[in-house]
Amino acid sequence: MSSKVLAGFFLSVVFVLGSIPATAKSSVRIVRLSYVEGSVQIDRNTGKYEKAFVNLPIIEGAKLRASSDSRAEVEFEDGSTLRIVPDTTVQFPQLSLEDSGAKISSVEILSGTAYINYAGTKDNSLSLVFGREKIALTKSARLRLGVDDKGSAIAVFKGDVQVDTPSGQQALKKNQTLQFDATENDKVALVKDVDEQPFDAWDKQQEQYHQRYGANSYSNSSNNTYGVADLNYYGNFFSVPGYGMMWQPYFIGAGWDPFMDGAWSFSPGFGFGWVSSYPWGWAPYHSGQWAFLPGYGWAWQPGTVWSPFYAPHVLNPPAGFAAPHAPTGGTSTVVVNRGPAPVNVARGDKMVIRNNSAGLGVPRGEINNLHKVSQQVQQRGEITQRTHPAPVAMSAPARGGMSTGPASSAGTRSGAGTRSTMSPRPTGGSSRPMSSAPASAPRSSAPSGPGPRR
Repeated sequence: MSSKVLAGFFLSVVFVLGSIPATAKSSVRIVRLSYVEGSVQIDRNTGKYEKAFVNLPIIEGAKLRASSDSRAEVEFEDGSTLRIVPDTTVQFPQLSLEDSGAKISSVEILSGTAYINYAGTKDNSLSLVFGREKIALTKSARLRLGVDDKGSAIAVFKGDVQVDTPSGQQALKKNQTLQFDATENDKVALVKDVDEQPFDAWDKQQEQYHQRYGANSYSNSSNNTYGVADLNYYGNFFSVPGYGMMWQPYFIGAGWDPFMDGAWSFSPGFGFGWVSSYPWGWAPYHSGQWAFLPGYGWAWQPGTVWSPFYAPHVLNPPAGFAAPHAPTGGTSTVVVNRGPAPVNVARGDKMVIRNNSAGLGVPRGEINNLHKVSQQVQQRGEITQRTHPAPVAMSAPARGGMSTGPASSAGTRSGAGTRSTMSPRPTGGSSRPMSSAPASAPRSSAPSGPGPRR
C-alpha cells in the first residue's frame, strides 16, 4: 500500500474517532492506563486500592500509585501523557466533557514525581496541582513535577507556564526550575536550569516512542489519538475487499483470537467491562468490531461509536468460536489467559517471542521492525530476540527526585527518585516487568475457537 493512500486512511480514522463522543449515551470520560511496569495500584474512587494493569479505564476521582519498583503511564484522548515513577501517587479529581466537546482534566500529584507532556489541543485544558501550587495548561508543555514532605518543585522541559502559588503567580520558561520550601512557608527559589534526574531518560524515550509511531499517522488537528502509537508499533493496517481498511496485530497465526488474553474488570457504577491484556489493546476494544476474514484471520475494523466500557462485538466468527461473557455477579476481576506469552532467557536483554502471543509482553519501542520479526516468528514458531531497554540512571538519591543541585538554595523539593529494583516479569518479556491482567485473579472459562489462518 502506498504511503499516500495509508496517510489518507489514517486521516479518515482520526476524523471518525475525533468526531464521536466519549460515549454514545452520556458525558462519561475515561482515560487510558497505557503502560504499567512493576507493582502499580489503583483506587477507582472506592477508597480501596487494587492491582492495576495495562488498558484499565481510569475514571474521575481515581487514584494511581506506583511502589518502589514501578512506573506507569496514563494517556489522554488528545495524546497528552502523564507518567509516574517509583513511590508516586496521583489523583484525577476531574475528567469532564463539556457540552461544547471540550475535555477538562485535572491531576493532583499527592506525592512523588510525575512527568507531564501536554499536547495543547484546541479547547481542552489540564490543571495540575502539586503541594500548594497549581498550573492551568492550555498550551503545549512538557514538565516534571515533584512533591514530598519538604515541599514541591516544577521543572519545564518545553513551553512556558504560569504557576499559581499562595503568594501570587510565577512565570516559568523552558529549562527553568521552580521550588517551594514547605518548611519556610513555601519560600520560592527560581533556578535557571533543569538538573537531570534518574527517570528523565526513560520519560524522553517514551515520548519519542509516541512521536515516532503516532505523529506520522494522524493529523495534528485531531483531538483523539490515544492508543495510536501502539497500533502502529504492534501491528499494521491493510485493505480488504468488501471490508475496507482493517488492522491486525503482529505475532498471530492459527489458533489466535482477540479475546485470548484479558480480564473482566468491574468499575463502580458501570459494571463489568472487557480489558485487553495486549499492549495495543485500547482502541480495538472501545470502538469498531473484530471480524474473522478467510485467508487473513482476525482483524479489527475501526468503528464510529466509542464505548468507555467494552463488551465484545465480533463479525463473521469461525465455527466453534464463542466470545467471552461478562460475569453475572460479584465484583472480582476475572482473568482470561489462553495465549502464549514471551519469556525471558538468561540474559535480561533477550526474550523468546512465540507465535500467537500477539505482542503480549513485548516491551514497546524496544525491538526494531516488529513486522520483520513477526514474519520470522511465523516461519519458525518462536525466536529469541534482543531488546533495547530505556536507560535509567542508577545513582538516584533515596529522596529528592527534583533536586536542582548545588546551584539551588532551596534544596530538594521532589518526591522519591529511588533506585529501581525490578522484580521478574510474571508473563515474560524484557527484564522490566510489564503488568497485564493480574495472574492471581480467577480465570475465565471462555472457550477457545479454532482461530484464524494467515
